Amino acid sequence: MSPDRNLALELVRVTEAAALAGGRWVGRGDKNAADGAAVEAMRAMISTVRMNGTVVIGEGEKDEAPMLFNGEEVGDGEGPECDVAVDPIDGTTLTAKGMTNAVAVLAVADRGAMYDPSAVFYMDKLVAGPEVADVVDIRLPAAENIRRVAKAKGEQPEDITVVMLDRPRHEAVAREVRDAGARIRFISDGDVAGAISAARPGTGIDLLLGIGGTPEGIITACAIKCLGGVIQGRLWPVDDEERQRAVDAGHDLDRVLTTDDLVQTDNCFFVATGITDGELLDGVRYRAGGATTTSIVMRSRSGTTRLIETQHNLTKVRSISPGPVG
Repeated sequence: MSPDRNLALELVRVTEAAALAGGRWVGRGDKNAADGAAVEAMRAMISTVRMNGTVVIGEGEKDEAPMLFNGEEVGDGEGPECDVAVDPIDGTTLTAKGMTNAVAVLAVADRGAMYDPSAVFYMDKLVAGPEVADVVDIRLPAAENIRRVAKAKGEQPEDITVVMLDRPRHEAVAREVRDAGARIRFISDGDVAGAISAARPGTGIDLLLGIGGTPEGIITACAIKCLGGVIQGRLWPVDDEERQRAVDAGHDLDRVLTTDDLVQTDNCFFVATGITDGELLDGVRYRAGGATTTSIVMRSRSGTTRLIETQHNLTKVRSISPGPVG
Protein backbone atom coordinates (compact mmCIF):
# COMPACT_ATOMS: atom_id res chain seq x y z
CA MET A 1 0.00 0.00 0.00
CA SER A 2 1.17 3.51 -0.79
CA PRO A 3 -1.35 5.32 1.35
CA ASP A 4 -2.32 8.93 1.01
CA ARG A 5 -0.82 10.90 3.88
CA ASN A 6 -4.33 12.00 4.86
CA LEU A 7 -5.77 8.49 5.06
CA ALA A 8 -5.62 8.50 8.85
CA LEU A 9 -7.67 11.68 8.97
CA GLU A 10 -10.22 10.11 6.63
CA LEU A 11 -10.37 7.03 8.85
CA VAL A 12 -11.13 9.02 11.99
CA ARG A 13 -14.40 10.14 10.40
CA VAL A 14 -15.35 6.46 10.36
CA THR A 15 -14.82 5.88 14.09
CA GLU A 16 -16.46 9.21 14.86
CA ALA A 17 -19.57 8.07 12.99
CA ALA A 18 -19.62 4.76 14.88
CA ALA A 19 -19.14 6.51 18.23
CA LEU A 20 -21.89 9.03 17.53
CA ALA A 21 -24.29 6.23 16.61
CA GLY A 22 -23.34 3.93 19.47
CA GLY A 23 -23.28 6.83 21.89
CA ARG A 24 -27.03 7.29 21.49
CA TRP A 25 -27.47 3.93 23.23
CA VAL A 26 -25.19 4.55 26.22
CA GLY A 27 -26.85 3.35 29.42
CA ARG A 28 -29.96 2.05 27.66
CA GLY A 29 -29.26 -1.61 28.43
CA ASP A 30 -29.31 -2.91 24.86
CA LYS A 31 -25.81 -3.81 23.71
CA ASN A 32 -26.95 -5.36 20.43
CA ALA A 33 -28.86 -2.24 19.44
CA ALA A 34 -25.79 -0.13 20.26
CA ASP A 35 -23.53 -2.43 18.27
CA GLY A 36 -25.93 -2.54 15.34
CA ALA A 37 -26.16 1.25 15.19
CA ALA A 38 -22.37 1.60 15.33
CA VAL A 39 -21.85 -1.06 12.65
CA GLU A 40 -24.25 0.58 10.21
CA ALA A 41 -22.76 4.03 10.78
CA MET A 42 -19.25 2.67 10.33
CA ARG A 43 -20.24 0.78 7.18
CA ALA A 44 -21.82 3.90 5.65
CA MET A 45 -18.87 6.16 6.41
CA ILE A 46 -16.08 3.75 5.51
CA SER A 47 -17.53 3.47 2.00
CA THR A 48 -16.42 7.07 1.41
CA VAL A 49 -12.74 6.44 2.29
CA ARG A 50 -10.39 6.32 -0.69
CA MET A 51 -9.04 2.80 -0.35
CA ASN A 52 -9.59 -0.70 -1.68
CA GLY A 53 -10.11 -2.39 1.66
CA THR A 54 -11.05 -5.89 2.75
CA VAL A 55 -12.27 -6.63 6.27
CA VAL A 56 -10.02 -9.37 7.63
CA ILE A 57 -10.79 -8.85 11.31
CA GLY A 58 -14.51 -8.33 11.73
CA GLU A 59 -15.85 -8.04 15.26
CA GLY A 60 -19.04 -9.89 16.10
CA GLU A 61 -18.57 -13.44 14.86
CA LYS A 62 -17.63 -14.85 18.24
CA ASP A 63 -20.79 -13.59 19.97
CA GLU A 64 -23.18 -13.50 17.01
CA ALA A 65 -23.46 -9.72 17.23
CA PRO A 66 -24.03 -7.46 14.22
CA MET A 67 -20.80 -7.15 12.30
CA LEU A 68 -18.81 -5.94 9.38
CA PHE A 69 -18.09 -9.45 8.16
CA ASN A 70 -14.77 -10.96 7.19
CA GLY A 71 -14.25 -10.60 3.45
CA GLU A 72 -16.49 -7.54 3.13
CA GLU A 73 -15.10 -5.00 0.68
CA VAL A 74 -14.89 -1.52 2.19
CA GLY A 75 -13.76 1.86 0.94
CA ASP A 76 -14.58 3.43 -2.38
CA GLY A 77 -12.65 0.79 -4.35
CA GLU A 78 -9.90 3.21 -5.38
CA GLY A 79 -6.48 3.84 -3.92
CA PRO A 80 -4.35 1.47 -1.82
CA GLU A 81 -5.19 -2.18 -1.22
CA CYS A 82 -5.58 -2.66 2.52
CA ASP A 83 -6.38 -5.12 5.26
CA VAL A 84 -9.00 -3.62 7.55
CA ALA A 85 -9.74 -4.56 11.16
CA VAL A 86 -12.87 -3.16 12.74
CA ASP A 87 -14.46 -3.06 16.17
CA PRO A 88 -17.39 -0.63 15.91
CA ILE A 89 -17.75 -0.83 19.69
CA ASP A 90 -14.98 -2.30 21.80
CA GLY A 91 -17.03 -2.62 24.97
CA THR A 92 -20.68 -3.18 23.99
CA THR A 93 -21.58 -4.10 27.57
CA LEU A 94 -19.79 -0.98 28.79
CA THR A 95 -21.90 1.07 26.39
CA ALA A 96 -25.15 -0.61 27.38
CA LYS A 97 -24.45 -0.06 31.08
CA GLY A 98 -23.04 3.45 30.71
CA MET A 99 -19.67 2.33 32.04
CA THR A 100 -16.22 3.72 31.19
CA ASN A 101 -13.77 2.88 28.38
CA ALA A 102 -16.05 2.00 25.45
CA VAL A 103 -14.45 3.04 22.14
CA ALA A 104 -15.02 2.69 18.39
CA VAL A 105 -11.89 1.28 16.75
CA LEU A 106 -10.48 0.83 13.25
CA ALA A 107 -7.07 -0.35 12.04
CA VAL A 108 -5.72 -0.48 8.51
CA ALA A 109 -2.54 -2.09 7.14
CA ASP A 110 -1.02 -3.30 3.88
CA ARG A 111 -2.98 -6.04 2.13
CA GLY A 112 -2.02 -9.44 3.53
CA ALA A 113 -0.25 -8.02 6.58
CA MET A 114 -2.71 -8.95 9.34
CA TYR A 115 -2.51 -12.31 11.07
CA ASP A 116 -5.21 -14.91 10.33
CA PRO A 117 -6.20 -16.61 13.62
CA SER A 118 -8.39 -19.21 11.84
CA ALA A 119 -11.38 -18.74 14.13
CA VAL A 120 -9.48 -19.00 17.42
CA PHE A 121 -11.27 -16.18 19.15
CA TYR A 122 -9.18 -15.77 22.30
CA MET A 123 -5.54 -15.08 23.00
CA ASP A 124 -3.34 -14.86 26.10
CA LYS A 125 -1.69 -11.43 25.86
CA LEU A 126 1.05 -9.28 27.29
CA VAL A 127 1.29 -5.60 26.35
CA ALA A 128 3.84 -3.05 27.58
CA GLY A 129 5.39 0.24 26.53
CA PRO A 130 8.58 0.91 24.58
CA GLU A 131 10.82 1.44 27.62
CA VAL A 132 10.30 -2.18 28.74
CA ALA A 133 9.67 -3.90 25.40
CA ASP A 134 13.01 -5.73 25.46
CA VAL A 135 12.71 -7.15 28.98
CA VAL A 136 9.23 -8.72 29.15
CA ASP A 137 8.34 -12.24 28.01
CA ILE A 138 4.87 -13.80 28.15
CA ARG A 139 6.46 -17.19 28.86
CA LEU A 140 7.76 -15.94 32.20
CA PRO A 141 5.70 -15.87 35.40
CA ALA A 142 3.78 -12.64 35.95
CA ALA A 143 5.90 -11.89 39.02
CA GLU A 144 9.12 -12.00 36.97
CA ASN A 145 7.69 -9.69 34.31
CA ILE A 146 6.61 -7.27 37.02
CA ARG A 147 10.09 -7.37 38.55
CA ARG A 148 11.69 -6.71 35.14
CA VAL A 149 9.32 -3.85 34.33
CA ALA A 150 9.99 -2.24 37.69
CA LYS A 151 13.76 -2.57 37.28
CA ALA A 152 13.69 -1.13 33.73
CA LYS A 153 11.68 1.85 34.96
CA GLY A 154 13.82 2.40 38.04
CA GLU A 155 10.84 1.59 40.27
CA GLN A 156 9.72 -1.03 42.76
CA PRO A 157 7.14 -3.76 42.05
CA GLU A 158 4.80 -1.88 44.40
CA ASP A 159 4.84 0.99 41.89
CA ILE A 160 3.65 -1.17 38.99
CA THR A 161 0.00 -1.33 37.90
CA VAL A 162 -1.27 -4.22 35.79
CA VAL A 163 -4.52 -4.00 33.84
CA MET A 164 -6.53 -7.14 33.10
CA LEU A 165 -10.05 -8.20 32.30
CA ASP A 166 -12.11 -9.07 35.36
CA ARG A 167 -12.75 -12.74 34.59
CA PRO A 168 -12.71 -15.93 36.70
CA ARG A 169 -10.03 -17.33 34.38
CA HIS A 170 -7.63 -14.70 35.71
CA GLU A 171 -7.86 -15.60 39.40
CA ALA A 172 -4.49 -17.34 39.47
CA VAL A 173 -2.56 -14.64 37.60
CA ALA A 174 -4.26 -11.93 39.69
CA ARG A 175 -3.09 -13.67 42.85
CA GLU A 176 0.44 -13.85 41.44
CA VAL A 177 0.41 -10.15 40.55
CA ARG A 178 -0.69 -9.24 44.06
CA ASP A 179 1.83 -11.57 45.66
CA ALA A 180 4.53 -9.77 43.67
CA GLY A 181 3.42 -6.53 45.30
CA ALA A 182 1.96 -4.90 42.19
CA ARG A 183 -1.46 -3.31 41.87
CA ILE A 184 -4.27 -4.43 39.56
CA ARG A 185 -6.76 -2.33 37.66
CA PHE A 186 -9.57 -4.65 36.59
CA ILE A 187 -11.63 -3.76 33.54
CA SER A 188 -14.94 -5.42 32.74
CA ASP A 189 -14.53 -5.18 28.95
CA GLY A 190 -12.61 -3.21 26.35
CA ASP A 191 -9.09 -4.59 26.34
CA VAL A 192 -8.04 -2.55 23.29
CA ALA A 193 -8.24 0.63 25.35
CA GLY A 194 -6.58 -1.18 28.26
CA ALA A 195 -3.73 -2.41 26.09
CA ILE A 196 -3.07 1.02 24.60
CA SER A 197 -3.07 2.51 28.09
CA ALA A 198 -0.33 0.02 28.99
CA ALA A 199 1.77 1.19 26.03
CA ARG A 200 1.28 4.97 26.34
CA PRO A 201 3.13 7.12 28.89
CA GLY A 202 1.31 8.96 31.62
CA THR A 203 -1.68 6.62 31.93
CA GLY A 204 -0.70 5.01 35.23
CA ILE A 205 -0.79 1.57 33.59
CA ASP A 206 2.47 -0.37 33.14
CA LEU A 207 1.43 -3.77 31.84
CA LEU A 208 -1.55 -5.65 30.41
CA LEU A 209 -1.82 -9.35 31.16
CA GLY A 210 -4.42 -12.02 30.54
CA ILE A 211 -6.74 -13.62 28.04
CA GLY A 212 -8.87 -11.49 25.73
CA GLY A 213 -10.12 -11.46 22.17
CA THR A 214 -7.81 -12.39 19.31
CA PRO A 215 -9.37 -9.77 16.99
CA GLU A 216 -8.68 -7.13 19.64
CA GLY A 217 -5.10 -8.39 19.88
CA ILE A 218 -4.50 -7.85 16.17
CA ILE A 219 -6.07 -4.39 16.31
CA THR A 220 -3.89 -3.61 19.32
CA ALA A 221 -0.81 -4.73 17.37
CA CYS A 222 -1.49 -1.99 14.80
CA ALA A 223 -1.53 0.55 17.62
CA ILE A 224 1.68 -0.88 19.08
CA LYS A 225 3.33 -0.53 15.66
CA CYS A 226 2.54 3.17 15.88
CA LEU A 227 3.43 3.68 19.55
CA GLY A 228 6.40 1.38 19.94
CA GLY A 229 6.22 -1.05 22.80
CA VAL A 230 5.34 -4.72 22.57
CA ILE A 231 2.43 -7.10 22.32
CA GLN A 232 3.01 -10.82 22.73
CA GLY A 233 0.28 -13.41 22.45
CA ARG A 234 -0.49 -17.10 22.42
CA LEU A 235 -3.68 -18.51 20.93
CA TRP A 236 -6.06 -19.77 23.62
CA PRO A 237 -8.71 -22.18 22.27
CA VAL A 238 -11.80 -22.34 24.45
CA ASP A 239 -12.45 -26.07 23.99
CA ASP A 240 -11.13 -29.23 22.34
CA GLU A 241 -13.07 -28.57 19.13
CA GLU A 242 -11.54 -25.13 18.67
CA ARG A 243 -8.13 -26.52 19.60
CA GLN A 244 -8.40 -29.17 16.90
CA ARG A 245 -9.48 -26.60 14.31
CA ALA A 246 -6.44 -24.51 15.17
CA VAL A 247 -4.09 -27.49 14.88
CA ASP A 248 -5.71 -28.52 11.59
CA ALA A 249 -5.16 -24.97 10.31
CA GLY A 250 -1.44 -25.31 11.08
CA HIS A 251 -1.23 -23.21 14.24
CA ASP A 252 1.39 -23.99 16.86
CA LEU A 253 -0.50 -23.23 20.08
CA ASP A 254 2.76 -22.90 22.03
CA ARG A 255 4.15 -20.28 19.67
CA VAL A 256 4.57 -16.76 21.01
CA LEU A 257 3.13 -14.33 18.49
CA THR A 258 4.98 -11.01 18.42
CA THR A 259 3.90 -7.60 17.20
CA ASP A 260 5.49 -8.34 13.83
CA ASP A 261 3.67 -11.68 13.60
CA LEU A 262 0.30 -10.06 14.23
CA VAL A 263 0.89 -7.21 11.77
CA GLN A 264 3.58 -7.90 9.20
CA THR A 265 4.20 -4.35 8.03
CA ASP A 266 5.50 -1.06 9.33
CA ASN A 267 2.84 0.76 7.34
CA CYS A 268 -0.41 0.83 9.29
CA PHE A 269 -2.93 3.13 10.91
CA PHE A 270 -4.91 2.96 14.13
CA VAL A 271 -7.84 5.20 15.01
CA ALA A 272 -10.26 5.17 17.94
CA THR A 273 -13.03 7.47 19.12
CA GLY A 274 -14.37 7.47 22.66
CA ILE A 275 -17.99 6.42 23.23
CA THR A 276 -17.95 6.63 27.02
CA ASP A 277 -15.38 8.40 29.18
CA GLY A 278 -12.21 6.46 29.93
CA GLU A 279 -8.51 6.65 30.66
CA LEU A 280 -7.74 6.72 26.93
CA LEU A 281 -10.41 9.08 25.58
CA ASP A 282 -13.43 11.15 26.59
CA GLY A 283 -16.81 9.89 25.47
CA VAL A 284 -19.33 11.52 23.15
CA ARG A 285 -20.83 14.74 24.50
CA TYR A 286 -24.26 15.61 23.12
CA ARG A 287 -25.66 19.11 23.50
CA ALA A 288 -28.26 21.37 21.93
CA GLY A 289 -27.00 22.06 18.43
CA GLY A 290 -24.37 19.36 18.17
CA ALA A 291 -21.99 16.88 19.75
CA THR A 292 -18.29 16.59 20.57
CA THR A 293 -16.06 13.57 20.03
CA THR A 294 -12.48 12.85 21.10
CA SER A 295 -10.29 10.55 19.03
CA ILE A 296 -6.74 9.22 18.85
CA VAL A 297 -5.17 8.85 15.41
CA MET A 298 -1.87 7.03 14.90
CA ARG A 299 0.31 6.28 11.89
CA SER A 300 3.26 3.90 12.13
CA ARG A 301 5.29 5.15 9.16
CA SER A 302 5.55 8.70 10.49
CA GLY A 303 5.34 7.73 14.17
CA THR A 304 2.69 10.37 14.76
CA THR A 305 -0.04 10.26 17.39
CA ARG A 306 -2.77 12.86 17.23
CA LEU A 307 -5.53 13.58 19.72
CA ILE A 308 -8.45 15.13 17.87
CA GLU A 309 -11.48 16.88 19.35
CA THR A 310 -14.24 17.35 16.80
CA GLN A 311 -17.34 19.51 17.01
CA HIS A 312 -20.26 17.99 15.07
CA ASN A 313 -23.29 19.87 13.81
CA LEU A 314 -26.47 18.31 15.21
CA THR A 315 -28.17 18.17 11.81
CA LYS A 316 -25.28 16.15 10.41
CA VAL A 317 -25.12 13.98 13.52
CA ARG A 318 -28.78 13.04 13.13
CA SER A 319 -28.22 12.07 9.53
CA ILE A 320 -25.63 9.54 10.78
CA SER A 321 -27.10 8.52 14.11
CA PRO A 322 -30.79 9.19 14.64
CA GLY A 323 -30.65 7.17 17.85
CA PRO A 324 -33.39 5.21 19.57
CA VAL A 325 -36.99 6.17 18.95
CA GLY A 326 -39.11 7.41 21.83
